[in-house]
Amino acid sequence: MLAVAILAAGKGTRMKSKLPKVLHLLGSKSLVEKAIDSCNLVQPDRQLVIIGYEGKQIENALNYLPQVEFVEQTEQLGTGHAIQQLIPHLDDFSGDLLVLNGDVPLLRPETVQKMVTIHQENNNSATLLTANLPNPQGYGRVFCDENNFVTAIIEDRDCNATQKQNKRINAGVYCFNWQKLREVLPKLSTNNDQQEYYLTEVFDYLDQVMALDVDDYSEINGINDRRQLSAAYEILQQRIKDAWMMAGVTIIDPHSVTIDESVKLGIDVIIEPQTHLRGNTTIASGCKIGPNCLIENSQLGENINVLYSVIIDSKISSNSKIGPYAHLRGGAQLGENCRVGNFVEIKKSTIGHKTNIAHLSYIGDATLGNQVNVGAGTITANYDGVKKHPTIIGHRTKTGSNSVFVAPVTIGEDVTVAAGSVITHDVPNNSLAIAREKQRIIENWKMKSK
Repeated sequence: MLAVAILAAGKGTRMKSKLPKVLHLLGSKSLVEKAIDSCNLVQPDRQLVIIGYEGKQIENALNYLPQVEFVEQTEQLGTGHAIQQLIPHLDDFSGDLLVLNGDVPLLRPETVQKMVTIHQENNNSATLLTANLPNPQGYGRVFCDENNFVTAIIEDRDCNATQKQNKRINAGVYCFNWQKLREVLPKLSTNNDQQEYYLTEVFDYLDQVMALDVDDYSEINGINDRRQLSAAYEILQQRIKDAWMMAGVTIIDPHSVTIDESVKLGIDVIIEPQTHLRGNTTIASGCKIGPNCLIENSQLGENINVLYSVIIDSKISSNSKIGPYAHLRGGAQLGENCRVGNFVEIKKSTIGHKTNIAHLSYIGDATLGNQVNVGAGTITANYDGVKKHPTIIGHRTKTGSNSVFVAPVTIGEDVTVAAGSVITHDVPNNSLAIAREKQRIIENWKMKSK
């Protein structure tokens, strides 16, 4: 069996924030969520998050994960003290304990899996993740024999000149045999400058401790301030974009593009500069997105072109064209072969196949059929000041420029609405609707001078 403990009790004063450090976002997920995700491949039997500062906020943020248990560390007296809080919670637990930091978000699940496997195959008392840094100054050094069993861990200030040539450092990620760890946890002391209980002291009492060097030392980068958060985001983005380009996606200018980990892309998608893909977004093959687009929590079918537009919480079927300067939001759904053009906003509406809304229109709380042509400046007046009301427009209907539909109203199929009409009543099928005052001309008229 395997339990995971994630250290998330610290305040993170260098973030200079009212928010607990582990709740700061790295892309679409918080730091602690990223730590939890790094355990996906090992499938732990227990997941415990050790909380302290603003612990209720962390509980609320993770309440969508029913498998997560919370352990309170009322006083933050060091990493060893944090793990001591697990003893009553793992009283009957028999297996291994994986210890992660809630502010180390770049750890790959494959690395965690490899570490647990090596730990269990060698029946180690403990296994610690290590990294070889180009410049390890300030870090404690880990010394190993030829089989990677740890022989000593020496703080940087205590290393002699020869020992400082060793670039292997402790990454702060551990896997323990829980029963052996539990036996030595009461032995921890506060005999150090910080007067805290350090978890690393347990290595003085455990035998057969093995080190595993991480292949990419950027995985162990911790977050202590907002500069490091920004640097971590850059590393994460590089990983994501490299993976998609290797999978058949073209990214014209990767430095100007951001893509959340949760985004899914098909082959032959082209992403133009200054495009940002967020949340649970899926873009099927053959789409061309951008430049200058934001797409969030939306699903796009094949061969869709989107230009200079914002699409949020929407669904677009194949072979449609969006933009420039369109805004789809709030559950907008488009059928196939649609055209949504310049300065068009669609909110909480369903649009049928081959329907065109090309210019300067607002379509809200509406249902449009197939092959509808919406003239420039058409508005669905859906809000009466208290409630939103629906507009229904049937198949093959054409609305003239500057038409206004005062909802609730239903327009039938094959209707033509004259330009400039304000439609306040239902219109039957196969009709011409004209709702405007008769034009008057007063000749020889001039405004009086003031």
